[in-house]
Amino acid sequence: MRVSDGAVAGGGSGRGWSGLAAWRNRLIASPKFQSWASRFPLTRGHTRREGAALMELVGGFVAAQTLQALVTLEVLEDLMEAPRSAEALGARHGVAPQRMAALLDAGVALRLLEKCNGGWRTAPRGAAVVGVPGLQGMIRHHDVFYRDMADPVALLRGETETELAKFWPYVFGAGGAVDPEVTARYSALMEESQGLVAEETLRAVSLRGVRRLMDVGGGTGAFLRAAGRAWPGMALQLFDLPTVAEVARRRFAEEGFAVGAGGRVTITPGSFRDDPLPRGADAISLVRVLYDHDDATVRGLLSSVLDTLPPGGRLIVSEPMAGGDRPQTAGNVYFAFYCMAMRTGRARSAAEISGLLAQAGFVRIRTHATARPFLTSVLSAEAPAAGAAG
Repeated sequence: MRVSDGAVAGGGSGRGWSGLAAWRNRLIASPKFQSWASRFPLTRGHTRREGAALMELVGGFVAAQTLQALVTLEVLEDLMEAPRSAEALGARHGVAPQRMAALLDAGVALRLLEKCNGGWRTAPRGAAVVGVPGLQGMIRHHDVFYRDMADPVALLRGETETELAKFWPYVFGAGGAVDPEVTARYSALMEESQGLVAEETLRAVSLRGVRRLMDVGGGTGAFLRAAGRAWPGMALQLFDLPTVAEVARRRFAEEGFAVGAGGRVTITPGSFRDDPLPRGADAISLVRVLYDHDDATVRGLLSSVLDTLPPGGRLIVSEPMAGGDRPQTAGNVYFAFYCMAMRTGRARSAAEISGLLAQAGFVRIRTHATARPFLTSVLSAEAPAAGAAG
């Protein structure tokens, strides 16, 4: 049966929700209705809030660039302890006082700064920007992402040679990540932001009973070191690309972890695309790994993980996730387009990842709530017990 525009498939009539939604949209799109709603006492409050939210959306790119200017000039740090004037800050950063005042007032509008008798000072939200590990590094490298988003339609069509793909070359395999300087650059950014992710992950899942935890694609080992501090009796193993592994070796040693023969930490260089995963761990973690890669690569990795784990061995997946049936800003806007610009992966919902885990053969797949899902969400799964069917 052919369904006409505005009709509901089940009822053949435009009087269902689809028809009502179409009528609602036509009404709201009417300038005459908008004018009336902005004056009518029962609708004007809602109209004002929606208008303000729409303006924030329209000007969102300017707000993001304002934030980057504040971070690049270290204005939030400058104003943490005492207020300062636009003249003083302008002289320090080579910006005319009037323009510096414009930046500072923009910071007030974004609730990052606040005005006071002495000029401007950092507001609580601005102090959070200063204090959240890795956040400023993330903001500073947004100049790359911003250029990739300059033509979003071209990005969607796959017509853009993106800069983020060059910023994170490891996503293309070991052959794309051989330059030590490039490795140091992206490894530093990853490590800065890994602390909060590790905190959320370790709050969400217990590692009680785990003898050896292997972090695959674990970078310089920030998550593994956090897990090691939380569970002192657990052996630690890192598997990542050779150039990253060398940096990780130094970082573990700097924090007092014994690495190598007889030590608590084993570091194995390799690429999960090309090399078998080392055996011996009864738990494996994939922290911010899956969303870097396409479905075929993820299926191959999960199959390797399952083959490596002993019966009943555990897998932990922690990364930003899309909202599934309820799209949300972090996963479905920011990380969805970030992954698109990286050109290899995508932000998946917990349900999608659970499906991939089930296809690979994992059992007892669980979603674990985190306090800050905009940072990361967590899933766990187990390898089937010995002799289990399937």
